[in-house]
Amino acid sequence: MRISVGTKLYFSVLSLFLLFAVSFIIFQQTREKQYKIDTLNLKLQDYNSRMAEFYSNTTDRSETVLNNYVRRHYMSRLRVTLIRPDGRVVYDSRLKQYSHISNHASRPEVAMALKHGSGSTVERSSKTFNSDYFYSATYFPHDSIVIRSALPYTSDLARSLQADQHYIWFAVITILLLTVVLYRFTSRLGDNIQKLRTFASRADHGESLDTEDLIVFPADELGEIAERIIKIYKRLQSTRREQDMLKRQLTQNIAHELKTPVASIQGYLETILENPNINDQMREQFLGRCYAQSQRLTSLLHDISTLNRMDDAPEMTSTENVNISQMVQNIQKDTALQLQQKHMTFNNRLPDNIVVRGNQSLLYSVFRNLTDNAIAYAGEGTTITLSAQRPGAYIVESDMSDEGGSAKWTFAFADNGVGVPAEHLPRLFERFYRVDKGRSRKMGGTGLGLAIVKNAVLLHGGTIRVSANEGGGLKFEFTLKM
Repeated sequence: MRISVGTKLYFSVLSLFLLFAVSFIIFQQTREKQYKIDTLNLKLQDYNSRMAEFYSNTTDRSETVLNNYVRRHYMSRLRVTLIRPDGRVVYDSRLKQYSHISNHASRPEVAMALKHGSGSTVERSSKTFNSDYFYSATYFPHDSIVIRSALPYTSDLARSLQADQHYIWFAVITILLLTVVLYRFTSRLGDNIQKLRTFASRADHGESLDTEDLIVFPADELGEIAERIIKIYKRLQSTRREQDMLKRQLTQNIAHELKTPVASIQGYLETILENPNINDQMREQFLGRCYAQSQRLTSLLHDISTLNRMDDAPEMTSTENVNISQMVQNIQKDTALQLQQKHMTFNNRLPDNIVVRGNQSLLYSVFRNLTDNAIAYAGEGTTITLSAQRPGAYIVESDMSDEGGSAKWTFAFADNGVGVPAEHLPRLFERFYRVDKGRSRKMGGTGLGLAIVKNAVLLHGGTIRVSANEGGGLKFEFTLKM
């Protein structure tokens, strides 16, 4: 059985915490016991000092006098022993005869007292009484005497030197509480990780993510992150599906747009081939129609290529200084015959020498497509007006403002023609979108001109929008960086 990350983390952290807690309890118990031992030793050392003061100030150092002093300064079951530096015992409050007592120079507490001035031992067995004692000895060089006081190491004394057991119970309860808290934390962590594992497995196998176990997450930071990851993935999947659908629609539209001129060319050529005796005038007329349809195919393929280039590799587009004023004048000359045939006027109000940094071909497509679009759909006897405002002169509206902080020219391309119904305005920049499909194909349009205009403007760091002109027709407002 595979152990989850949450379980591993729980037992790892719990083991470390228990190790720390046990080590701390042992340290605290040892420290508290040593403190009590030091306190008791200090008390016995104080008794030794007072005994030494009495011993030094009295001339009568008989056993009776010393016993009286010990009884006056009574400490329950206290034993007092006076030892010479050579280890000979000269007094013991619990014994009458000292001759049979062995030399005490080798006793640990006595040896330490002679060497350091004081010494003590805990739970050392007395060779004289054959029982355990707590010893505390002090050496007084002035009187050449070692005074040793001792208390029997009974169960009562052992308990008094033990650490407080309430602290241990408190530590145990604290450990249990922290264990519960840690379990809840790692459990929630494990739930989040399990949900992410489920999400990853279903995403990898292409299964549905809209299930109950991937909807609700624990209310913490990791749960929020996990939930956002899944939401972002779902959004990406939705976007990918939308893109796939758009690609299919685009492919269908391209196929449909190509099919019409190809079918026309094929039909005219079949007619010519199947009727070898067709007169020259009819043959010339059919070939002229084939040539017109081939031109439409060329325009369509060129527009598709232009859009693909902007979509796939915008960073590869070369840039240079482009004179917009001169470019528009050339477009005006190139379309003069078409304007004359429709009795239309091109009112060019651009200032001289408008120069922007951009791609010559794409910028040409912007102004040429807008001009061709107006000539095709504005209607006879209408006027096209093109104007521009210098950077900083004014802001058309909030969505046309300079967000990047760079200077921009603001252009307005308008006509006073028939316009389009308001419900079509938001979709005019879509690829292959046509307000009147039959009329658009009759005019020879590819349905990609305004899509190229929008993408080219965006590629040059600008913005564009279309609205109904106050005097009728359409008004395109767009910006281009200098």
